[in-house]
Amino acid sequence: MSYELANRLVIGIASSALFDLAEADAVFREQGEESYRAYQEEHLHDTLGKGVAFSFIRRLLSLNDLSSPDDPLVEVIVLSRNDPDTGLRVMRSIQSHGLPISRAIFMQGRSPYHFMPALNMSLFLSANETDVREAVALGLPAGRVLGPATADEADDQDLRIAFDFDGVLADDASERVYQADGIEVFRSHETMNAATPHDPGPLRDFLASLNRLQQREEVQRAGDPDYKIRVHVSLVTARNAPAHERAVRSLKGWGVTVNDAFFLGGIDKSTIMGVLKPHIFFDDQVGHLAGTSLNTPSVHVPFGKMNEPDRVESVEARR
Repeated sequence: MSYELANRLVIGIASSALFDLAEADAVFREQGEESYRAYQEEHLHDTLGKGVAFSFIRRLLSLNDLSSPDDPLVEVIVLSRNDPDTGLRVMRSIQSHGLPISRAIFMQGRSPYHFMPALNMSLFLSANETDVREAVALGLPAGRVLGPATADEADDQDLRIAFDFDGVLADDASERVYQADGIEVFRSHETMNAATPHDPGPLRDFLASLNRLQQREEVQRAGDPDYKIRVHVSLVTARNAPAHERAVRSLKGWGVTVNDAFFLGGIDKSTIMGVLKPHIFFDDQVGHLAGTSLNTPSVHVPFGKMNEPDRVESVEARR
């Protein structure tokens, strides 16, 4: 019988997001592919250190204790530009860290994201900006990891995930209004359209999949009052009143939920992240992530007009 992915939360993870590959990448850049291959062979038995998305992935996979071992709720698949030989160190490191990841695609020097639809993936994480941008341009849910690999405290079993709204959960139509006409026109536009749900953005379906895991947790708690809910989802957005209402009503219209919402109205998001301490935070604007990524595992979702090449170059020039 074939192994079906249709009813699971499937994540694609590049080795660059899961592990710290800085040293190996430096060998590749400075000495070329053959030296890189020799380096990986020489260090085959050296376990790779934890990368930006490690804690997020480990905690997500831990939710498989809510299902039987042969029917997991979560499946994580490695999507790698390594060839099978150099990928051996990645798979051995996965085993050494005790991660239940057994499936992988290795493509020598080529982008693996094309296989996302075939594998029913709700998300692809990588440190390779080109791969991520190309995936998002094709309408695929992908993000580039930024920031530190935070301490993965063993006594903290929670999984805290935070999302920006515009350009991440929703499309960027309203963001375009703000960029073109300013804050007052944006607020007026959102007030007039408060009852009209936004079109979904690249990670709306990923949130829906997380909600299904949360529903499974609620079933577990109903049968076991001592069970502690682990998955917590937060919305952290620069919107504030009155534009907050359309965001809330859009979530409801899509049939998805968040546990907490922070409508910050321009307050630096990194101040909230320092208290919230999410294991991963998704935002579409590099300006916001410049602060959060200093202490929070962050993901840039390069979606919409703000992330068009000419716009990105203009923003970078002003910084």
